[in-house]
Amino acid sequence: MSKINKIVLAYSGGLDTSVIAKWLQEEYQAEIVTFTADLGQGEELEPARKKAEAMGIKEIYIEDLREEFARDFVFPMFRANAIYEGEYYLGTSIARPLIAKRLVEIAAETNADAISHGATGKGNDQVRFELGAYALSPGIQVIAPWREWDLNSREKLMAYCEKHDIQVEKKAGKKSPYSMDANLLHISYEGDILEDPWNEPEEDMWLWTQSPEAAPDTPTYIEVTYRGGDIVAIDGQDMTPAEVMTHLNKVAGENGIGRTDIVENRYVGMKARGCYETPAGFVMLKAHRAIESITLDRDAAHLKDELMPKYAELIYNGYWWSPERKMLQAAIDETQKDVNGVVRLKLYKGNIVVVGRQSEDSLFDESIATFEDDAGSYDQKDAAGFIKLNALRLRIAAGKGRKLM
Repeated sequence: MSKINKIVLAYSGGLDTSVIAKWLQEEYQAEIVTFTADLGQGEELEPARKKAEAMGIKEIYIEDLREEFARDFVFPMFRANAIYEGEYYLGTSIARPLIAKRLVEIAAETNADAISHGATGKGNDQVRFELGAYALSPGIQVIAPWREWDLNSREKLMAYCEKHDIQVEKKAGKKSPYSMDANLLHISYEGDILEDPWNEPEEDMWLWTQSPEAAPDTPTYIEVTYRGGDIVAIDGQDMTPAEVMTHLNKVAGENGIGRTDIVENRYVGMKARGCYETPAGFVMLKAHRAIESITLDRDAAHLKDELMPKYAELIYNGYWWSPERKMLQAAIDETQKDVNGVVRLKLYKGNIVVVGRQSEDSLFDESIATFEDDAGSYDQKDAAGFIKLNALRLRIAAGKGRKLM
């Protein structure tokens, strides 16, 4: 392996990546470039710049990627109605390909030899970062300190900070015991008491959502407008993708919507328990399925539902940039051309209720679906032949003595 002179580090400014920045300087004797992405995590990012400067880092990238994240990653994923293992809304998973993309782009801009990240050797994120990086820059070198060093506890990390005079922010009040990740789509919690899947999460752990019990006693109604399968307005007000998600996080969170507590199967082979708040995602999935229910052809909708678990698994496992994900995306996007219209939702104490949907591209025909006189638009006698033809193979099997039960 050739000498590494410059490394681009995915840098949050927190304990782990601050230690990593200094460790890379010491271990590789290399110049460090930091990259900090604003994906809507709701934290002030300028302190990361000051911490990087304090370590002598000259090239510091802090970028607002909220719109790109929502437009080019989250919205395409929700066209597929993608959730992993029936419950996980892929909040962390969908952020990693964008971070990987910018890491390799900045590496090219700064003539860096390698990129680095703070993901551990036990989790999914190492796979997601690195698969993305290799897909976009096949010759890039990747440094994953958690797979190399022996600083495998918080005590060792803190001792390293003290030895190397690394500033670690100490917040007043109760310290969060959880490993957390946040962006526009979600905030995740792992570790501490959550490592035992029997333990109920503490109420004060949740940061974005009211408990359903404490949510307002009157429902909130919203109208969501779709164009081409994407939300373009809420309550008649045009919004960008990031604005849509910011608004939905607020209104849904206030109504106790968006909490999940799951045990998921990580790509590396272990099970892990995590808790998630995904207020906007809960609403987006419910509303999207509602507008599709009147605008999508039956078999196209059913095929989408068959493809979705594979699509979600690809994102979860880090294959956003793979040809198979792109192939599925093209098929999914083709179905969305007529997914236009408005969905009316009632948000109430943790529940999302679809109370209306309408579209100029609706395939719902009231004159056919009615229980009243259909004026000859549907001949009910036709159903007899339809049923007999579909029963033909069953009747033949039964006639031959085949046991069906």
